[in-house]
Amino acid sequence: MSVDASVAGEPRRRLHPLTPLLKGARALVVIIAALSWQTLGRVGLGWFAAMVVAALIGQVILSVISWYFTGYQVVARELRIHEGLVFRRTRAIPLERLQSVEVVRPLLAQLTGLAELRLEVVGGGKTEAPLAFLTVDEARALREQLLVLAGKASATAPAEAADGEAAPPAAHPEKPIHAVTNRDLLISQLLTPQTLFMPFGVAFVVVQFATEATWSFIGIASTLTAMAGVLLQPVRRILADWNFRLGRQDSSLRVRGGLLETRSQTVPLDRLQGVAATWPLLWRRRRWLRLRAHVAGIAMPNSGDDSGGGRLLPVGDAESARVVLAEALPGVALDEIAFTGPSPRARWLHPFEFRVLGAALTDQVVAHRQGLLTRQVLVVPYARIQSVRVVRGPLQRRLGLATVYADTAGGPSAAARDRDVSEAWELAATLAERSRAARSVAAAER
Repeated sequence: MSVDASVAGEPRRRLHPLTPLLKGARALVVIIAALSWQTLGRVGLGWFAAMVVAALIGQVILSVISWYFTGYQVVARELRIHEGLVFRRTRAIPLERLQSVEVVRPLLAQLTGLAELRLEVVGGGKTEAPLAFLTVDEARALREQLLVLAGKASATAPAEAADGEAAPPAAHPEKPIHAVTNRDLLISQLLTPQTLFMPFGVAFVVVQFATEATWSFIGIASTLTAMAGVLLQPVRRILADWNFRLGRQDSSLRVRGGLLETRSQTVPLDRLQGVAATWPLLWRRRRWLRLRAHVAGIAMPNSGDDSGGGRLLPVGDAESARVVLAEALPGVALDEIAFTGPSPRARWLHPFEFRVLGAALTDQVVAHRQGLLTRQVLVVPYARIQSVRVVRGPLQRRLGLATVYADTAGGPSAAARDRDVSEAWELAATLAERSRAARSVAAAER
């Protein structure tokens, strides 16, 4: 009995032969950090270098063994990753769960002409099955193949080019939406608490070094390392958003950028759960803000880290935000949303933030506003609301207040905080009705 080729799948393929060397080089920084400055002070420079070399050789050997036993293949509508020496493991990723495939090129990969693929799947808490490393052509071809099998792209559409490379003309060319200037990006990261307070930290170190005779090399190195850690977040944002460009192609937004590591990410609009706008305190004089999309099935960065996926506008003025938001949520403008505040009795719960809190229901979205120092607005389309909750804490019950939450699938919840109980139940009923109507319209359009 013959076996259908689509079921049998393609032959297993290995990653690029340079993969062990690139992974070993990438591990060098981790090895040095793990040995720490204290180790250098105890054993001396010669033994420290020998330990680093020995650890690096061991890492490369392990990477070679891992590379030899690692392979991938497409079987029917699954991507299978085979790995493991003693314990063999096969991960099968159903392509119908696939949301996007990023082509990422770290600095070492750019120097060697390689790239890696990072997959985002529905319900994934993190990036699935990164394939590092492949040639650029292999990465582009595999990305297109996976998206076609997942129904996310046309079988006749050309593969997406890596950043900085020309691609064949597409049937539906990408429409540029917005580009962030590197000058604005640098200024925005200078206007952060970490950067502004850094001169005081440097002055403290200089004064201590000048007045204390017991400072050693280890003490200075440790202090400089701690200061570098403080600056890590703004530096990461600059590196991630360098040459940031946003475009529109069919029903998706295309995000590109990066200095040492170039990224090309797709934001599917049909899975957009909401858009968050943030006005940091030090940006308000320039009236700057940033926009971030919350997308179902795409892992979001940790709280406080804005250098990861989902970013729509790293920094921009109100007009730039209006242009970007018009593509993500047509018909929605932040400056046209009329917020209403909570009950006057909420002053007892939020004496400082009371004047900032607000919620609004427009024809298309529910929105809330919060934040005393860092102002935030979250906008959620009615069609993305999964459930509506009315919550009353102990203090709220004594004050006759309640908070209404509009929950999304894996995304943030819009909240009308500290409303009168009667108003809260009316808001909940209105939200439930509008979300049902919006989902019905969306289903009819599909």
